[in-house]
Amino acid sequence: MRVGLTGGVGSGKSTVAALFAEHGAVVIDADALAREVVEPGTPGFDAVVARFGDDVVGPDGALDRAALAAQVFNDDAKRADLNAIVHPLVRRRMLELAEAAGDDVVVYDVPLLVENDLAAGFDFVVVVLADPDVRLARLAERGMAEADARARMAVQVSREQRLAVADYVVDNTGDLEHLDRQVREVWAALGAR
Repeated sequence: MRVGLTGGVGSGKSTVAALFAEHGAVVIDADALAREVVEPGTPGFDAVVARFGDDVVGPDGALDRAALAAQVFNDDAKRADLNAIVHPLVRRRMLELAEAAGDDVVVYDVPLLVENDLAAGFDFVVVVLADPDVRLARLAERGMAEADARARMAVQVSREQRLAVADYVVDNTGDLEHLDRQVREVWAALGAR
């Protein structure tokens, strides 16, 4: 069973993914894979540097994510170029991991599932929601400036667009106990299917 898990930045997708893993799901994190496929020495790294220049390589020899983000954040063409490099590599790696999972329930943590119109590729989609103020507070706890957090939230799809593809909705505005109860309910519903 292929389950897509998505939500806006700061909604708590990673926490929900960890709870699914506790129930026995194999979790595939698209963001982690996006970092993996552009590690130094990989074809992805070489392609990104060839396209965006040595300015995106940090002193440690790895990609300087802040420098790369500065180039692509407000430039649709450059962002499309980056996505054209990274997305096929991530998809290939996801397929490898899914094949290794066998018959297990596989939860794909995909932040841009709605933005990239990927919902049809999953048996079910779980959307994690949280109030904007809660999301901003979480991002601030991670060290993100409020202006940056608001800018990231502004470019993501709306709550309504996420709800339009949702088979299950998890509200992560409350405490961990409330969240855990909802995840257990979704897990039971998935098991019943």
